[in-house]
Amino acid sequence: MDLVQDCIKKDLRILFVGFNPSIRSSETGYHFAHPRNRFWSILYKSGLTPRLYKPEEDVDLLDLGYGLTNIVDRPTKAAAEITKEEYEEGRKQLAHKIRTYQPKVVCFVGKGVYEQYSKRRNVPWGIQEVSVIEGTIDFVAPSSSGLVRMKIDDIVAIYRELADLFY
Repeated sequence: MDLVQDCIKKDLRILFVGFNPSIRSSETGYHFAHPRNRFWSILYKSGLTPRLYKPEEDVDLLDLGYGLTNIVDRPTKAAAEITKEEYEEGRKQLAHKIRTYQPKVVCFVGKGVYEQYSKRRNVPWGIQEVSVIEGTIDFVAPSSSGLVRMKIDDIVAIYRELADLFY
C-alpha cells in the first residue's frame, strides 16, 4: 500500500495529527479520504475553513496555515491494527516533525492519538496544561471517524474552541 504524504511546512498555525491513513487514503493519496470520515465537514462547521474542502484538496490547507500528518504512516483498516512498536517509532518521528516545523498548535484528531504520543491517560478535550514539546500548544479533539459515537454538534463544538484560538 502507498503511504500518504504529509502536508506540512514551517510555522503552521495548526498541525492536525491522525492515527494513521485509512485504506481509502492509501488508495487515493489524500488525508481523511474515507467517505464516512467527517474531518472535512467538521473543519467547515467549526469555522476553521471558509468552505467545505474535499480530501483531494488536502494540500490546499497549507494556504490556511494548517498541516496534516499521522502518528503512524502505515495504512490499516482500523487503528487497532497498529502495533506498539509502530506507535513508539511514530512518537519519535512526530516529535521530530513538531520540533522541525514548529507549528503553533498540534491538534490530535482523537484522544487515543494523543495518549499514544504523550504517554498520558485520561486527558481532557481541548488545550492540554502541559505540552510535550515546549513552544507548541497540544490540543486534543475527537476523532473524525464515522465510528465515533459522539454527536456531531458536540465534536464541532470542541473544534470550534480550536478555531477560537485564531479568530
